[in-house]
Order: sequence, then C-alpha cells, then structure tokens
Amino acid sequence: MPLLFSIIVPVYNRPDEVKELMASLASQTDHGFEAVIVEDGSTITCKAEADAYAPAVALQYFYKDNEGRSPARNYGMDHAKGDYFIFVDSDCILPPDYIEKLRQALSEKWRDCFGGPDDAHASFSDTQKAINFAMTSFLTTGGIRGGKVQMEKFVPRTFNMGFSRDVYKKVGGFREMFSEDIDMSTRIRLAGYSPELIRDVKVYHKRRGSLAKFWRQVHVFGMSRITLQLLYPGSMKAVHWAPALFVIGAVAMIIGAFFNPLWLLPLAAYILALWISAIVASKSLKVGTMAVAASMVQLWGYGTGFIRAYVWKIILRHGRDEEQEIKMRKGK
Repeated sequence: MPLLFSIIVPVYNRPDEVKELMASLASQTDHGFEAVIVEDGSTITCKAEADAYAPAVALQYFYKDNEGRSPARNYGMDHAKGDYFIFVDSDCILPPDYIEKLRQALSEKWRDCFGGPDDAHASFSDTQKAINFAMTSFLTTGGIRGGKVQMEKFVPRTFNMGFSRDVYKKVGGFREMFSEDIDMSTRIRLAGYSPELIRDVKVYHKRRGSLAKFWRQVHVFGMSRITLQLLYPGSMKAVHWAPALFVIGAVAMIIGAFFNPLWLLPLAAYILALWISAIVASKSLKVGTMAVAASMVQLWGYGTGFIRAYVWKIILRHGRDEEQEIKMRKGK
C-alpha cells in the first residue's frame, strides 16, 4: 500500500489560520494523507473551520486540555493512522504539490527524518514578508533554517518537519521546552538517524504578524540556545553566537561614535548590505526597507535573549529552570 502521511497540527485559538491551512490541504494533488488537528485547550476552537474541509481531506480532530505544543503533537502521533508523521504550524500554507513532491523524494531516497524550508507567499502582508527575510537570510541567521548556503548542519524545524513511525517508537515524543524541535532533531540524530533537508518540499510560513510579537519569539529562541547547550554540551556553534556578538559589537560602536563617528561605519555597511539584499530578494523597496527593521529585531532579540540566559544559566550557574521555561513557553 502507498505510504500514508499524517499531517499533525497543534492549534491554540487560531481558527482563521486553520481555515487557510485546510484549504491548502484540500488543494493537494496527492491525497494520500490525513490531517490530525489537535486543539490544545483553545477558548476559540477551529472545529467548524476544519470540518468544512472534511469531505476533501481525511480529518481527525481532537480537543484536549491546554498543556503546550509538544504534548499536543505527541497526542496527535498517538492517534495518527499514518506511517509517516509530518509537522507544520497552524500559520502555514502548503503548496498544492507538497505531498506529491515529498512522496517522490522519499521514493527516490528514503529519509527517516526530513525537514523543508519555508518561504513567504505572495498574499502575505509586507510585515510577514519582511520577517520571513529576517529569519531566512544568510546575512541574519546564517541560513540555518534551510537556505541554500548554511553555516551549520541542517536541523529540521516543526513548521516543516517529518519522520517515520519507527523513529517515534525509538526516540519518543517532543519535550515541552524552548526549541523542542531542535531537541527532537538532536535526539533523532543521536539515535542513529540522519535528518536531511529536502529543498523542494517547502511551506509558506506566516510567522508573527507584528514586530513586537516577533521580538518576543526570537528573544525566547536566543534563551533556548543556552538550554540546548546545557542538554547537549558542545552543540553550540559559531553561528549561534553571532547575534550576541552583533549586539555587543553594535553597542561598542554606538558608544565609540560619541568620540568618533567613524566607529559607526561597519554597522552602517552591514545595514546597507541587508537593505540591498532584502530589496533584491523581495523585489520591493518597501518590503526591503521593512526587512531591515525586522532583521534588527531578529538580531537584537535573539542576541539579548542569548546573553541573558548565558549569564544566568552558565556564568551564574543557575542551570535550567524547567518550570519557568514551560511558563515562558506558554506566554505566562
């Protein structure tokens, strides 16, 4: 029998997003999949939006108490019927040939675990396009999220990630923590599997709709890198230090500019490179300009989160506070 995919989506108060996601699933050219929607204690449910596409999409909908995205994904895997689990976020839209391309890629070369890149859809807002640039550009993240040029070994993220049922049986489920997808990818690798990037299997990822929300998200990402270093000593690479070093360097240049304005030249040159690159990538002067602001939020947010956690957890030796991490993960 053909491989059956289970697309598992944790949801919390996002009915409009689920409606768009389900519409993209209904438009797939390959229907050898089921959608497993796990409502994680939402006060505004998406059941009506999901059910509206049930005739076109094999659907399992579940409602459970709020525990976080990781328990929701694990709940979905426990109830999924598929041979292969795919994880996307509720704010994703899948191209019509997503499943078709994934099936073809796996038939040509089996991957026990894969990840794919994300992109901005033409319908996204200018802010979302700008944030997408900030999260995917080599100049900001080093291409670690599936770009063509990368500074570290590829690590799948749960906005576009999948693995076989056999991997789940051997490795177990997601942990409720910061960067749970990186933790899962690391555990999969340590179990002897080799997660791979499939560049053609991409999603359109809306991410955050405002720079304020984006700041909070990347600040948490920066803090999570320290947690991952404590869990997996030696896992931190040069690319992970880059935003923190940018923050320290930028502060030094700004202070130095009070004595000599030329101190700002390196920072100005970097911002100019970002601006030109973003305009070329987006083909829009407006989006390119907004992307500079989004890139500064990404670098300063991640960098300050990294520094904050490094000082508290490593220098001051407080280590991990799992209870506090879970509270922050849930935005409490």
